[in-house]
Amino acid sequence: MTDFEQKKTRAGQLRKELNYHIYRYYVENENDIEDYEYDMLMRELDSIEKEYPELLTSDSPTHRVGGRADGLFETVLHTVKMESLQDAFSHDEVRDFNKRVKDVFSNAEYVVEPKIDGLSVSLEYVNGVFTRGSTRGDGVQGEDITANLRTVKSIPLRLKKDIPFIEVRGEVYMPRHEFMRLNEERAEKGEAEFANPRNAAAGSLRQLDPQVTAKRSLSFFAYNVGNGALEKHSDSLAMLKGYGFKVSENYKVVANIEEAIKFIEDFDAKRRSLAYDTDGAVIKVNAVYQQRILGATGKDPRWAIAFKFPPEQAETTLEDIVWRVGRTGVLTPTAVLTPVKLSGSVVSR
Repeated sequence: MTDFEQKKTRAGQLRKELNYHIYRYYVENENDIEDYEYDMLMRELDSIEKEYPELLTSDSPTHRVGGRADGLFETVLHTVKMESLQDAFSHDEVRDFNKRVKDVFSNAEYVVEPKIDGLSVSLEYVNGVFTRGSTRGDGVQGEDITANLRTVKSIPLRLKKDIPFIEVRGEVYMPRHEFMRLNEERAEKGEAEFANPRNAAAGSLRQLDPQVTAKRSLSFFAYNVGNGALEKHSDSLAMLKGYGFKVSENYKVVANIEEAIKFIEDFDAKRRSLAYDTDGAVIKVNAVYQQRILGATGKDPRWAIAFKFPPEQAETTLEDIVWRVGRTGVLTPTAVLTPVKLSGSVVSR
């Protein structure tokens, strides 16, 4: 066996092993290998790919951070429209939604899942390999942010099954601890702080330099497929998990709308203990054929609704105002507060 053939075989083994450890750590929150061992495997693969550039593949973990984007983001036409959801702010509005569904399908069951407060994106896979990712935009077309999405380590670059094509929908979000760290870093530099994790995630994904995005420790939950859905939405979620995606562990199939409302109440009581922000819960008709018949009105599907929690508020005391001078000479005020717990985080500035 030639040196090239040996390196080709070894590169395949390394990619498989590294992608496994990335999945275990960033999706399953488990660690089967020490950081040093992981770094040595990554360095070995990088060395092989530099020696033989023809062995570099698009799903290689060494290339999660690509080059700088050239100018503005290109426009992407979604294969299936990314619809927005109608909002509900009371249980009665949820019951009205249920009545409209039951008027058509008396046997409809629902899936209730957390509404992650992040940025909706679409991921395209060809023969199991991640080829393109985009923002939702206006639902019909979005922006190509593939290079930045490659840096999100909970997004698999290669699926566990080499299917011809699938478009996966999901939410990119910034964990609370990363949001607090980023704002502290920006405050120290005299830069404007982000208002909330959602704005921070959106700003991170629209960086022209993917290396900036890579430093932001973003994460991803898959919540739907644009094409190739199974007979039930709950089955599609299980399928996505089987392909290697992180799927919310907090979703539930319910037989009626009162069970859905009970889920929302229970989830509201525990959501502040999660590592990420949620601003509500989404209720979807589970049977896909019923979804298709119910259709959409304008931009909103008739088969789903988003219940929104009221904004969380807390009282505290303003102790001081600290002024920082940025590198460009801009003054930025920071309010120093008596620490107060809000959305699962302690806020003091």
